[in-house]
Amino acid sequence: MQMIDVYTKFAYEEAAIPVIPGRKSRVETFAGADRTYTIEAMMGDRKALQAGTSHNLGQNFSRAFSTQFTDENGQRQHVWQTSWAISTRFVGGIIMTHGDDAGLMLPPRLASVQVVIVPIWKKANEKNEVLDAALSIKDILHSAGIKVKLDDSDQRTPGWKFNFWEMKGVPLRIEIGPRDVSSRSVVVSRRDIPGKPGKVFGISMEPSVLVPYVKEKLDEIQLSLLNKAISFRDSNIVDVTSYDELKEAISQGKWARGPWVGSDEDELKIKEETGATIRCFPFEQPQGPKMCLMTGSPAEEVAIFAKSY
Repeated sequence: MQMIDVYTKFAYEEAAIPVIPGRKSRVETFAGADRTYTIEAMMGDRKALQAGTSHNLGQNFSRAFSTQFTDENGQRQHVWQTSWAISTRFVGGIIMTHGDDAGLMLPPRLASVQVVIVPIWKKANEKNEVLDAALSIKDILHSAGIKVKLDDSDQRTPGWKFNFWEMKGVPLRIEIGPRDVSSRSVVVSRRDIPGKPGKVFGISMEPSVLVPYVKEKLDEIQLSLLNKAISFRDSNIVDVTSYDELKEAISQGKWARGPWVGSDEDELKIKEETGATIRCFPFEQPQGPKMCLMTGSPAEEVAIFAKSY
């Protein structure tokens, strides 16, 4: 439980992925485990991704492999084991949660480059002063603990660089040309707001202005990505009270949430007929009496059904 909480916190606060933590059904529990806990994330195509798991293995594996210890009373006991991890699939989860047609969109707290500086010049006599100013801005941001890169290569056009760093998912881009050098200001573009709406002109180069502005924008992007993902997830979860409603929700590509005390056979029937599985019994459960969507019997919990990878 401690580890699934760690993964939930990481998903929300660092990856800006609003996962749903919960317990797996018997059918979906890891083979040989007593209990499996999971964090389930909704991707951009509305499929579910099991983004991380934590298994209580009990003594099942230690009995199979005779893994023992001597307790405080000198008695031999089989060890109790847990198994938990997030893996490279979480990288895929970040890509598929936030990415768009232009490429990656990385949460600032995870981005290896948070700000890219693209200098712009046309004439040879403009190059040096623009590069000097760009280098100065890089040093200012780097000293403030911001992960910044200066793309000063002259083999590619500024437009090509814009597209390249957008595809790489860098949260903020700073553009600086001869006019900006003259006015001691820069242009700042947000990756999460395409085109002109995401561009702000005339931001002062002064460290006392630029540093807090960049930090504020990075925080805004982090929160914006999370809120956007929460809104997308919540608008695609349907509360259902019958099997027909569940089938309708799944056919529309949505997640279905409904009361459940069905058997393993009932669960497998749903998987066979709809392609959906129980993703989890969420830790957060609605209060009040409930009737199982499949059997009509009283139910204490709701389960989430969805198609997955």
